[in-house]
Amino acid sequence: MADERVGLDGLKDALRDGAAAAAAVAATPGVVSPEGAPQREPQRDAMGRAYATGRRKNAVARVWVKAGSGRITVNGRQLETYFPRPVLRMVINQPFVVTATMGQFDVVCTVKGGGLSGQAGALRHGLSHAMSRWDPTLRPSLKAQGFLTRDSRVVERKKYGRRKARRSFQFSKR
Repeated sequence: MADERVGLDGLKDALRDGAAAAAAVAATPGVVSPEGAPQREPQRDAMGRAYATGRRKNAVARVWVKAGSGRITVNGRQLETYFPRPVLRMVINQPFVVTATMGQFDVVCTVKGGGLSGQAGALRHGLSHAMSRWDPTLRPSLKAQGFLTRDSRVVERKKYGRRKARRSFQFSKR
């Protein structure tokens, strides 16, 4: 019985210490916002860039964002030459339009895999994550539009004994 009381007292002390640690963290400026939500800090490297990876279908985009004049470079080429279709450029520019930061960031990215549509979606996903890491105040507007969520839809694989993924051979009764 005495051992149980020591264990309970130790548990009470640990809880009290944990509450004191939580109060110390809450009192630290810049860690918790006045609303009670945790305040995120910008994640930038030594060269002042924020990095993120975006994915869509089979495409993977590695994106670096830094303050600049609005240039977007994809695999060493300008955006207009890599993505000639205006719809794909519109998809890529959506995070800038939503956050009203058009022309404020220079973007350098490398894209691999998939087709142009998947690459544009991967670039938008990575760009949104990189922008939210550069300036965490942009995160709520990007999240509200769904740009931080990976679109997990991929092409269904072809199954054995079928013509396509789901299409079967034509049935013949005779």
